[in-house]
Amino acid sequence: MLVQSILLGFIGVFCALDSRILGRLNFERPLIGSTLVGLVLGDLQTGLVVGASLELMSLGIVNIGAAAPPNMNMASIIAAAFAIFSNANAETALTIAVPISVLGQMLDIVLRTFLSNFSHRADTLIEQGKFAKARRIHIGWGTLLYGLSYFIPIFMAIYFGTNLVQQLVDIIPEWLTDGLGVASKILPAFGFALLLNTMLTNRLIPYLLLGFLITAYSGLDVTGIALFACIVAFVMYEVKYGRNGGNGGNAEEVDPLEDDL
Repeated sequence: MLVQSILLGFIGVFCALDSRILGRLNFERPLIGSTLVGLVLGDLQTGLVVGASLELMSLGIVNIGAAAPPNMNMASIIAAAFAIFSNANAETALTIAVPISVLGQMLDIVLRTFLSNFSHRADTLIEQGKFAKARRIHIGWGTLLYGLSYFIPIFMAIYFGTNLVQQLVDIIPEWLTDGLGVASKILPAFGFALLLNTMLTNRLIPYLLLGFLITAYSGLDVTGIALFACIVAFVMYEVKYGRNGGNGGNAEEVDPLEDDL
């Protein structure tokens, strides 16, 4: 358990630093984090199922500026680990993930408040021409503290809390479990609604309704509908932007390398 807790802690650190010093490779997404947990613990299927459920919940969550949304990265790692260790289903994992994400959000707020003082110190060092020390504050201390803010909670939760969390889940009243189960089904829809609110336009509404009707009446699963949508998108692209499609289909194609002389 010690080795597994350390490995999962390092996964949390790696995912947390994705959008900070590694660029943005989307390792901090719940689907990727939970899948990595399943890979380390030898249950890739459970990791994928839990990650997919949490990904649907967090589709509409966007970290903008200093805003600290619920920490779905930490929640996905801990929830996937608990689901694998306790042989729980995805719904039980979601009941664990929701409070953990809120706890992670509080830790993020505390850490960002603390790190804001580092920025003032770095400004002073820059004014004094001490650029190396200012660089160490941002790249060194900032990275270290962010890493510890993920490693320590994940390590402690996995190493000390597996049996405890399972006992807490077992003593939860049935009415509360049922309510959380309903909430776990609503939250993915809420995530989709937040996402559509930012990208849906009147021109795209027919495609949304088409996908909904196909899902409701065709009996196809999500994979089949996704493949069907890819084919439709490819055909529409070829019709509009394919060879001679952008100029009415009857104009001669001009070689951009042809010499005017």
